[in-house]
Amino acid sequence: MAAIVPIKGLRYNQNKITNIADVLTPPYDVIDPVAQQLFYDRHPYNIIRLELGKTYADDDTNNNRYTRAAKTFRQWWENGILVQDDKPSIYLYQQQFTVQDKTYTRTGFICGLQCEEYAPGAVLPHEETLPKAKEDRKKLMEACHANFSCIFGLYDEPEMKVQSLLLAACKGKKPDYAITDGQNVTHLLWAIQDQELIAEVQRILADKTVYIADGHHRYETALAHAEEMRALGNPGYEHVMVTLVNLHDEGLVILPTHRLLKNIPELNMEQLLHSVADYFEIEKIAATEHGVEERLSSTRQTSFVLYPGGEEAYQLTLKGSCKPETLHGHDKSVPWRQLDVSILHSLILEKHLGIGSAQRASGKYLAYTRDAQEALTKVQSGEYQLAVFMKPTKVEQVIAVAAAGDKMPQKSTYFYPKLITGLVINPLGIE
Repeated sequence: MAAIVPIKGLRYNQNKITNIADVLTPPYDVIDPVAQQLFYDRHPYNIIRLELGKTYADDDTNNNRYTRAAKTFRQWWENGILVQDDKPSIYLYQQQFTVQDKTYTRTGFICGLQCEEYAPGAVLPHEETLPKAKEDRKKLMEACHANFSCIFGLYDEPEMKVQSLLLAACKGKKPDYAITDGQNVTHLLWAIQDQELIAEVQRILADKTVYIADGHHRYETALAHAEEMRALGNPGYEHVMVTLVNLHDEGLVILPTHRLLKNIPELNMEQLLHSVADYFEIEKIAATEHGVEERLSSTRQTSFVLYPGGEEAYQLTLKGSCKPETLHGHDKSVPWRQLDVSILHSLILEKHLGIGSAQRASGKYLAYTRDAQEALTKVQSGEYQLAVFMKPTKVEQVIAVAAAGDKMPQKSTYFYPKLITGLVINPLGIE
């Protein structure tokens, strides 16, 4: 079902860029203005100038972050800063990293994925998207005709044949890139141009569904752009660049994404806890990063921790007599109703705090972080009124929700580490 193709990627010319790590960045959506400036300062050819350019007060329709990115992209290509591979390739991509003192290697590969509507089931989402983010990515794609960063996709192949083939093809070969980023994640890349091997990978995955793990906005933008180009008779836009990882890969790690709430009128913690006591067992715990994470990791049931400031937090654990599939979301699938984040949103945020889907989408009431200490600090400083600490969503829950045709609330998952931006660029409009 999933149609994948090799691509003739553009890559940084190592004869002109001494340290490739200097020109790469994390994905655009985790880069704040301070980090953006750091990447600008790090190197004149940093990918930030293409993926997330600066905006200025005098920007207009003819001169803005998107037109400047397009001009810069053309110049780098013409001047040999970026060099296109001579043959269609797929790219073995490994990330080596440490979480809680345990070292992992996540193995995937970069290729082109045919843009299709979700309905047929070849590609399935698991998360909601926001119009504003898609508008930004669409303007960049229309200006530059390229994918600068990868969508992150999962596929289900328990036999691990694809991974075995790719690893065997690169065994003993020096990687084309081997760089370590600012989070101490090592990124390794090998270009594979063996067309028989690529055809075998395509055959193995021909009946597999691709589940989008990260990059929903970019995928839906690429699909819309491909349809527009098709209507105009312009070929070469049918595929979007993706990194595919087997969901059975031992390096597939999901971290929790905690919630930060603000602009809640007259928040009364005692009243809130009383209101939800029918559903949850409530226990006071120490408001420390270690204390919160330890309590959540030791709890198998639906559970989260609310922190309104001070020395204490409150752990809420769903009562055994409360079955999530009967409590809420009756228009949703059972896998969706069983998610911790769905239960939080339905039974607490919406029902008792007045933060529904429209309020969440506005950005006025809710922010996100995966750093527990940051969440504590932001509440203690008064920047936010309440932090909600979450357990990580499981990979099998992601797949179950997607397979059921539902979408998780935004920021339900944090696949770690993020794919790095700039290893490979996929030019569009070229057959």
